[in-house]
Amino acid sequence: MKCYKAYNLCIACELPLPELMESESEPDVIVRFGDVNDAIATQHDGGTNIVGGIPEVGKFFIQNGREIVINPLPDVDEAVLRTVLLGPVLCALLRQRGLLVLHASCVDINHQGVAFLGGSGWGKSTLATAFHNQGYAVLTDDVMAIQIQAGRPLVLPAYPQFKVFPEALSCLGYDTKNLSPVYQSTTKLAYKFTRGFQQIPLPLQRVYVLDKGSEHLIAKMQPQEAFVALVRHTRAMGVLTKKEFVANHLRLCSELIKSVKFSRFTRKPSLEDLPNLVKLVEDDISNTLENSSDYLLATKS
Repeated sequence: MKCYKAYNLCIACELPLPELMESESEPDVIVRFGDVNDAIATQHDGGTNIVGGIPEVGKFFIQNGREIVINPLPDVDEAVLRTVLLGPVLCALLRQRGLLVLHASCVDINHQGVAFLGGSGWGKSTLATAFHNQGYAVLTDDVMAIQIQAGRPLVLPAYPQFKVFPEALSCLGYDTKNLSPVYQSTTKLAYKFTRGFQQIPLPLQRVYVLDKGSEHLIAKMQPQEAFVALVRHTRAMGVLTKKEFVANHLRLCSELIKSVKFSRFTRKPSLEDLPNLVKLVEDDISNTLENSSDYLLATKS
């Protein structure tokens, strides 16, 4: 059983996880193979004990944020099993540990986390890859785990891999010939990078909620809009249904809105415009910093 590092946790796993960086720390989480039978299924409570299955993959038992039992179907593609484990299954465990877990990518701009929030296929990974291509470090590609303590949100680093469509990678100048699909039946490629992975948690500064339109536009969001977007794009929402977990999730969303700026980022479909989108975000953050400095100077005088 090897140990790996992700989301500030040491994960000991019987299933090899080449996507993750290896660790020598004491395990925080154990992932093992086992029988998820009817007797275990009776422990499901929608909170600290989660039992669920994914068609054509297998059954999973997620317990108390500390253990995952995998009961895969015979001959399941190991790459699919890893994708499910590092996606919906790990999301449920992270939420059991009291984290806010969003469907978002996150990059490091000025030593602050800047996130792109949205559903599957909305361009989160493509934008993160575009920023990485411009020299920015990345914290996470698809699952963003946030720890909120004393009103201070910290983004926990995931692992150094993008899951990106080949057209986006080619448009950014990457050679896709030696890249493999994330798993056999998907068109997305696994791009593992060795440089530009931010391994230390960063405070979250800004969340851009992605949208599609006829022009590129960034506009400030009202708190009510931001709250709806957070709830809509929280991972494992239909899994952790116990009252205290739902209440904690709503509390975390409210706290995040109080301390982080939210903007709607509308984009027209155009891979060729990716460098312009990076510049648009850079300018938006720069203008915000300038306005904040002007306000501070005005209040001091």
